[in-house]
Amino acid sequence: MKTITRQLGVGLLLSLAASSGIAERRATLEEVIVTAQKKAESLQDTPISLDTFGSADLEAKGIHNVEDLRSNVPNLQITPHPNSAATARIFIRGIGNSDDQITQDPSVAVYLDGVYLARSQGLVMDVADVERIEVLRGPQGTLYGRNATGGAINTITAKPDLEALGFSQTLTGGSRDLRRSRTMLNAPLADNLALRLAYLTMEQDGFIENLGTEVDNFGDRDRSAWRGDLLWDVNADLELRYTFDRSNIDDAPAYVVPVALHPEQGERPKAGDAAVCDVRYNKVVSSGHSLSAEWQLSDYTSLRSITAFRELENFQNQDYGTGLRGPFAFFKNYRDTEQEQWSQELQLLGDLPAQNLSYIVGLYLFDEEGKSNSETRTPRDTRFNRERIDNQAVAVFGQGTWSPARFDSRLHLTLGARWSKDEREAFLNKTTAPADASDGESRGKISFTDFSPSLVAAYDLSEQTNVYGKIVRGYKTGGFNTRASSFDSFDRGFDEETLLSYEAGVKSELWDQRLRVNAAVFRSDYDDIQINVQSDPSDPSRTDVLNAGKATVEGAELELTVLPLPGLEVVAKYGYLNGRYDEVKEADGDDIADIFRYPHAPQHSYTLDLEYLFPPTPIGDVSVSVGYSWQDEKYSSSTIDSGRYIIDNYGLLNARLSLANIPLPKGNLRVAAWGKNLEDREYYIAHFDLRVLNGAIFGEPRSYGLDITYDF
Repeated sequence: MKTITRQLGVGLLLSLAASSGIAERRATLEEVIVTAQKKAESLQDTPISLDTFGSADLEAKGIHNVEDLRSNVPNLQITPHPNSAATARIFIRGIGNSDDQITQDPSVAVYLDGVYLARSQGLVMDVADVERIEVLRGPQGTLYGRNATGGAINTITAKPDLEALGFSQTLTGGSRDLRRSRTMLNAPLADNLALRLAYLTMEQDGFIENLGTEVDNFGDRDRSAWRGDLLWDVNADLELRYTFDRSNIDDAPAYVVPVALHPEQGERPKAGDAAVCDVRYNKVVSSGHSLSAEWQLSDYTSLRSITAFRELENFQNQDYGTGLRGPFAFFKNYRDTEQEQWSQELQLLGDLPAQNLSYIVGLYLFDEEGKSNSETRTPRDTRFNRERIDNQAVAVFGQGTWSPARFDSRLHLTLGARWSKDEREAFLNKTTAPADASDGESRGKISFTDFSPSLVAAYDLSEQTNVYGKIVRGYKTGGFNTRASSFDSFDRGFDEETLLSYEAGVKSELWDQRLRVNAAVFRSDYDDIQINVQSDPSDPSRTDVLNAGKATVEGAELELTVLPLPGLEVVAKYGYLNGRYDEVKEADGDDIADIFRYPHAPQHSYTLDLEYLFPPTPIGDVSVSVGYSWQDEKYSSSTIDSGRYIIDNYGLLNARLSLANIPLPKGNLRVAAWGKNLEDREYYIAHFDLRVLNGAIFGEPRSYGLDITYDF
């Protein structure tokens, strides 16, 4: 039945396209501009495997934050941490970090307008005024202040417009009492000064009722976001931009459903256990100030500065297994986290036309402080942890591209490098009620230096086709493990992990710019992997992080965009991954790789999107889009019993019907009806292993809604 539904949806769309008359609609693919290499350039000229979503894509796909990218980018996995769904665990090409400790850095770097967001807590925050999101696959340290082994996600917001007054209002209503409002105002204040303001708020009920006390439903959402953006063109050579953003998340925790393990599949419940009590809302407040300057030093040289300060407040709580052993929580966790960071980045960009050389060099400074207090209750005892961090980092990076004239400037050789130094301090205090012999406190201090080079060779086979090959070294700093089995283990910390990535790709536009084919194949040799090894089989809260792993990840990405008929656009994306541990050594030196599985790396994943724009009508422009995303089964844990911690394959069918450019005396009005997970597929998005409790978090059921947008 599900296959028939998909076939009918696609068949209906194709038949509509074939039977409609030809109108004044797009006949060639639009150029896609990205800033992945710190300058505006065509996607087709960028030797990186990346996905990009402009404002129209974000609206059509209902992408409001990083979490919504989950089913839209092959070889990208985003799962919520069981302690808090507002904490995102991000994996690109199988590289990521499953933990949420403030003493550990993520393997995928997330940026907001070039500002690094250091903590995974609160990453699912909504941003009030997004222009574009870029997902870069593979190590990106050469041009980014903070290196990461997996990749980077850049959220770019819309700049104020100096020319015209602008206004936009979007209202959304939908299933489970969904209510979303987004308001934007752009106001030129003078010839060279403009202000852009945005406000967003949303509420939606969760899909699992809480039969106990406190929250109404597990997964209830209550979020808001503000943004202020001031742009000042000081003169013809200098531009200043100040931004302030704030995001509030007041979500109820997700329900961790006790389930049987693979190959069995649990059912999505409608309600939790009546014994659940005192489940409080997770509260996350993330805010930041940013001042950027663009100074044109000459016709071919510019200097860019990004100064930023950010704060994070995060309260999270979770109830695991209440009702399984009477009215008591099997495992209950509360945590309060506060963090603040300051960063300064300088970039010098230039061109030497006579030498066919372009370059960028940069300096990055980063300082971070944070503290976290947690309480963990079990039937056996109650544990209290106090943690503090104090981290500093400095990096110098640069990249140059030479296009020698003897090859008609069709060959492009790029050499890049990044030197970095990280200094990390951490404090840990543990107490237990009743008292435990392992109670006490400890401090650790470690530092790391790293040199990460990159080499890229690209060649333009024609004006429409180019190929490239690259070798890049990735690095992620070491840290500390607050769940260590002993204070000695905490003091020692763990070392950095590295990755050497080999990639080859092709980017082409064919068929009179009606077909775009971008493809990449890669191999990543992953070394000194920071692996959590469970120290006490009876206690999942005690683990040691060892630089015990070596792994190989091989894969490919393919993206096809085609305009087969006037008004019809088809986009197909495919990702392939083959990850395996080559070596995992315990503290005593024994190799136990055979009992580990490579997690968060489905072998196959793809998306298929079809959009058809009908010929113009007197009442506006009608378009219909159908999207289907599918991913293979994947291991959700790398631990000893991970052979059964498998999330089965699943596919999601979405659709949208839109009427735009509705005739009005002034401005533009558009209305869209949409549906997500139309087949109401039941699927897991995360697992949680408590040894005697095998838990899962379910993805959202079928939902639908209506968007109304007016702007001018």
